[in-house]
This record gives sequence, structure tokens and C-alpha cells, in this order.
Amino acid sequence: MGVLDGKVAIITGAARGQGLAEAERFVAEGASVVLVDVLGEQGKAAAERLGAPARFVPGDVASQQTWDEAIAVATEEFGGLDVLVNNAGVMVSRSLVDTDEATLRSVLDTNLVGAFLGIRAVVPAMRARGGGSIVNTSSAAGMKGMLNGSAYVASKFGLRGLSRAAALELGRDRIRVNCVCPGLVRTEMAADLLRYHEKEALAQIPLGYPAEPTDVADLVLFLASDAARAISGGEYVIDGGSIA
Repeated sequence: MGVLDGKVAIITGAARGQGLAEAERFVAEGASVVLVDVLGEQGKAAAERLGAPARFVPGDVASQQTWDEAIAVATEEFGGLDVLVNNAGVMVSRSLVDTDEATLRSVLDTNLVGAFLGIRAVVPAMRARGGGSIVNTSSAAGMKGMLNGSAYVASKFGLRGLSRAAALELGRDRIRVNCVCPGLVRTEMAADLLRYHEKEALAQIPLGYPAEPTDVADLVLFLASDAARAISGGEYVIDGGSIA
């Protein structure tokens, strides 16, 4: 018996990395999952590997149409919606003075506006189920600063605030909203850093090693499950002790 038996989830950015690890973990624990990603071929292949409990919706989370399609798949093919994981994200490494307006808006659209649209869109379906769980993926960089990452940091700080506001508003509907804040995770996003600056990066982590996507997936799984039924409005750092 899985901890998510009978539950239906939407996970964004699920074609690879953390999102895919979360989708795999959810399916293993009994959930049906709608994977959403702009990476069409990879997303389709991921859903096919996961089998009958998985569907793929290609699209940009900053588009309302993507959310409409994902919710339609969840409700029409799986019967409802219980969990949303806002995992999709982009990072641009560029100094503040070299970050133009178009770049800033692009990062905010994916990392913050996309999550806002998703939260707003899933509320009716979760209300129909008597509640639900929303897990937003911020970052350890959303708890402090980061060199050459002003747009990313701004989006992740904003996502923490959005999570708290949503937790307050949606609690009456028994919809829980929490935020995970990963540090360095061994994913495609961190590939160049680990390839060229691994020694320096690991020196900033007290435990001495980066998280794996499955480490983050385990935390998200807990927050999505009924084991966390009394937890909402929280922020959970998973960074090997770096912030400490």
C-alpha cells in the first residue's frame, strides 16, 4: 500500500531532474500523475516509462492554456486532483547590471507567475475533493542571496511569499501549501557548476555532498501525503546545512 494511493497529482518540470524523480516516487507510492514540461519529447518518453498511471501535457507553465489542459487531463482521465507540485524553474547566471528586462521577465514568468497561475487554477478541482496539497519549489537561494543570480533569487523569494499567502487563504478549503528550498542538487541545472567548480561548491556544504533529486522527491512526497495533514505555510530547506 502506497502513501499516495488513490491520489492524483500534477507535477511541472517533470521531464527530467527533480520533477521526474518526484513523478517516479509518486507513481511508486500509488498516485496517478500528470507530467507538465516544455521539453516535449523527454516528457512524453518519461510518461511512457511510468506507464498507465502517468500522462504528459506539453506546455509552458506561464500559459493559462497549459494549466487548463493539465487539469482537464487530471480530472477527466484520473477522476480529480489532490496534489500540485510547482517544480518547473529556470536559472540565468548573469550579473544584475547585465540582466535585461526581457531576461528578468522570462525568469519571473516561469518561476513565479507560472506557480501563481497553477495555484489559482487547481483550487476548484481540489475543493471538489475536499482539500489537497500544493508544494512549491523555491530554493536555498530564495532564503539568502546569490552572486550573478538576481532574477532567479527574486523569483524564489517571491515564491516563498506566494506560498505563505496561499496557505493563509486556502486553509479554509483544507488545501495545504508548503515550500521546499533545495540547495545544490545533482541535476542538469547544476551540471556546469559541478563540472567546473565542484570542489568550491562542495566546500560550502557542511555535509560535503550535494543532494540527489530523490532526496528532494522524498521531502515533496511527505508534504504531499496525509502524513503532513497538519502542515501548511512551512518552508523546508534541503541544502546539507549550507544556510546554517
